[in-house]
Amino acid sequence: MKLFPGKPYPLGATWDGKGVNFSIFSEVAEGIELCLFDKDGHEERHELVQRLAYCSYGYVLGAGPGQRYGYRIHGPWEPAAGHRCNPTKLLLDPYAKAIDGQVKWDPAIFSHNLGDADGPPNAADSAPFMPRSVVTGEDFEWGDGLHPNRELQDTIIYETHVKGQTRRHPDIPEEQRGTYLGMAHPATIDHLRRLKVTAVQLMPVHCFFHEQHLLERGLRNYWGYSTIGFFAPHNEYMAGADALDAVRQFKQMVRALHEAGIEVILDVVYNHTAEGNHEGPTFSFKGIDNAYYYRLAPDHPNRYMDYTGTGNTLNMRHSHVLQLLMDSLRYWVLEMKVDGFRFDLAAALARGLHEVDRLSAFFHLIQQDPVVSQVKLIAEPWDIGAGGYLVGEFPPLWSEWNGAYRDTMRDFWRGEERKLGEFANRLAGSADMYEMTGRRPFASINFITAHDGFTLRDLVSYNYKHNEANGDNNTDGHDDNRSWNCGAEGPTEDPAILELRARQQRNFIATLMLSQGVPMLLAGDEIGRTRQGNNNGYCQDNELNWLDWEQADEELVEFTSRLIRLRREHKCFRRFRWFQGRSVHGSGRSDIGWHRPDGMELNDPDWDIGSDKALTVFLNGREITDMDEMGRPWVDDDFYLMFNASDVNVEFTIPALFEEPGERWEVVVSTGRLDRLDQEYYLPGDTFTLESHSLAVLTRRRRGDPK
Repeated sequence: MKLFPGKPYPLGATWDGKGVNFSIFSEVAEGIELCLFDKDGHEERHELVQRLAYCSYGYVLGAGPGQRYGYRIHGPWEPAAGHRCNPTKLLLDPYAKAIDGQVKWDPAIFSHNLGDADGPPNAADSAPFMPRSVVTGEDFEWGDGLHPNRELQDTIIYETHVKGQTRRHPDIPEEQRGTYLGMAHPATIDHLRRLKVTAVQLMPVHCFFHEQHLLERGLRNYWGYSTIGFFAPHNEYMAGADALDAVRQFKQMVRALHEAGIEVILDVVYNHTAEGNHEGPTFSFKGIDNAYYYRLAPDHPNRYMDYTGTGNTLNMRHSHVLQLLMDSLRYWVLEMKVDGFRFDLAAALARGLHEVDRLSAFFHLIQQDPVVSQVKLIAEPWDIGAGGYLVGEFPPLWSEWNGAYRDTMRDFWRGEERKLGEFANRLAGSADMYEMTGRRPFASINFITAHDGFTLRDLVSYNYKHNEANGDNNTDGHDDNRSWNCGAEGPTEDPAILELRARQQRNFIATLMLSQGVPMLLAGDEIGRTRQGNNNGYCQDNELNWLDWEQADEELVEFTSRLIRLRREHKCFRRFRWFQGRSVHGSGRSDIGWHRPDGMELNDPDWDIGSDKALTVFLNGREITDMDEMGRPWVDDDFYLMFNASDVNVEFTIPALFEEPGERWEVVVSTGRLDRLDQEYYLPGDTFTLESHSLAVLTRRRRGDPK
């Protein structure tokens, strides 16, 4: 193939129907070679002689989708100055939209000689061991699979893993299990629709590699938090061998989910890459312009600043790094049609010199971007560096994983003596954390469990982590001291313990769905999934992580679906605005009320009592400050929520909240006695016996109301 003059932008490989324009940025490069590979793997090199604003570029007539390529960078090898250019290393294009193959671990993929990271460069050619970047550009028919555009306050997130969700599903063809097509299969979508979740949050699907030390132990990077391609769908999740299938099938998955009314949120890892520290391999950025792409130690540029625990941190202070991230985000929205992003260790994206700057350039760029600013933006609001815990401190456009919600709800249901005021704040949307920044209740992404930590079933079954299978002598992962094993450590056949564990699972799911904010359910919690006490399953690409559909707890699935349906049908549980603590529309009652079990309102001293483990919440459906489509105040049913986290049954008195004849309260949720649903009603002044470790939800019926 012949190289012709091209254009510096757009960066990456761009097919125009006749040929491909290639462009790559490197400030430090003294020369760049474009390497084209034919179907037999033969390499053809072209020097990119055109250069403008540190972008080297050229046009190859006749090239098109499916063309394999890479780059070789000629430039300084000066580790002491942070420069690690080595033309014997084939490099992936940071803008590659498809990547063919996985890395084959060999000393040749390291720019340095092993054991001497600051010594002379390694002269071995890495091409035989490296994946290839692949040109894309084929059309795709989206049909009716456009963005559902669901409001965030109406969103219910289901955090899942493309492979783990479907790898063991008996109703999905074997060749589609564990793939994008498996996620698009009717069996998967039917389950999601049965649950009534509105969005799937996919664990990393940007192309990633498996670390050598894991492969040597017979393990793999299952979670995928080791990105190397910010534009390319991970190629191990495709069915078939054509590298372009990863792009096609990802789009098929998004289209199928959208047609079912389900949004797609991506868990993205822009804070670091798979290249590790100074002793790590060279796949792309390190060889292209190490000192530009990474945060180097100011006094020792041969070492990396590490705010992520993975060896390196991307350098958000440089314009082309920010451009790379923004181009990636726009690509996934505009071309792949995703609906939002959850940013892993988002505090690392906001670091200036050392401290976290919540008004950093990255946030400014997102705020003003006409595309990215319009999708769902969720932060994991911490990193491992000093000052990196920023729950409640992100800009108004963002929602956050609310770690305080998780901790408080776990403590409450395990009987920890925490103040009732803290429980009330979390249940009501965490206004104490978000209201002062101009945000709404949906700024809080509420969760009890997530991919990192115990599953819900293990949370109530184990006090201690059991990560022995990870190969680190059970030293990895966090000690989860907020769990409660309900009577025994691990598996048991004791029916009383099993019932208590089942009840606690229902308590957590119900509390999550009854809380203001946006609920996030971990995939498998609804079917009673266990990882046998492993709370750090990052490297377990096997049955320990894959959902076991044949052992699904159907009763728990139905309970979860019923709670989600209750939430979706009633605006009381998904308010757009904060509670006012007073009557807004003149009903005579506040929009929310907090009561003791005797029916009396909680007073100031009650909130500071940590030993009280029972309380009630009144939600006044006539005092919702949202407006309907006609501009009228929204009217919903009234609800009375009763919580009992103690070890004994508690008698609750139903207060006379309204002076209306024929008023009665009917049970719509019970985590204790499941047989009382739709069978019991109570009048004001009646007592209600709430079993230990349980909750109940009552709704008010008036004379003439349909049941």
